[in-house]
Amino acid sequence: MELLIEIFLDALIDSLKILPFLFVTYLIMEYLEHKAEDFSAGIVEKTEYFGPLWGGLLGIVPQCGFSAAASNLYAGRVITLGTLIAIYLSTSDEMIPLFISERVPFPTMIKILIIKAVIGITAGFIIDGVVHYHHRLRGKSPNDPVRIDELCEKEHCHCDDDEDGGFLSIARSALVHTLHIFFFVLVLSLLLGAAIEIIGKANLEELLKTNPIISHLLAGLVGLIPNCAASVIITELYLDHMITLGTMMSGLLVGAGIGLLVLFRVNREKKESINIAIMLFLIGTLSGLLIDILKIGI
Repeated sequence: MELLIEIFLDALIDSLKILPFLFVTYLIMEYLEHKAEDFSAGIVEKTEYFGPLWGGLLGIVPQCGFSAAASNLYAGRVITLGTLIAIYLSTSDEMIPLFISERVPFPTMIKILIIKAVIGITAGFIIDGVVHYHHRLRGKSPNDPVRIDELCEKEHCHCDDDEDGGFLSIARSALVHTLHIFFFVLVLSLLLGAAIEIIGKANLEELLKTNPIISHLLAGLVGLIPNCAASVIITELYLDHMITLGTMMSGLLVGAGIGLLVLFRVNREKKESINIAIMLFLIGTLSGLLIDILKIGI
């Protein structure tokens, strides 16, 4: 019973952490839908070229909800795919708090954050470049139409019931979206927390200390777990000198917090969400492996 209560409390705390980010994000998106449709299209134009830069830089700030916010914005096509990937790769999650608690030197933390940001920004620009080139070959516009309204239809929040688009209407719609995602994340976090307890953290640690290539792949798989526990395990293994810098980076680059979880919930194209998860895994693990091959130190 104590274990069940602990799993529930951990899942509840993780889910509560994202509430402010989700609500603010949905408030912005509802405003764009009700008040500034032309402006929202302009955001896409502005972030088309520089989105990965800002996404990579903002992503390194330790905040659990930023990747969730990015998932919502991408589902509404307010940001590009490259910007989304840049944010996912650079997101720090629980790494910095653990580093601070273990008194890791400040210059070391900065170097790790810079590596994550550089990888995220570089990958983001490359992805956007490839997407734009592909669209040109097919004679299509590089930008998808902004479709924030489709999120409303998916969540059945009746966003358009109040035509005046007043603040109360916007706030109510944003709250409905936020609560839907909150309960979805809470249930999934409970299931994942139970799975981690059943497998055992010690077993996960042993798996990560095996063959170098396998350890990178396993670190990436652990990073895919949409839960703060993933980044905690990987960071602690590195601090205990059980895994290399590259292996840690493989896990932390892939680890986007609950961003992927939210993406699968709100993005209408499930096949695309799966491809994004695969892309994130490949970029993260290959980057981590390259760091070890090049013997990059900090």
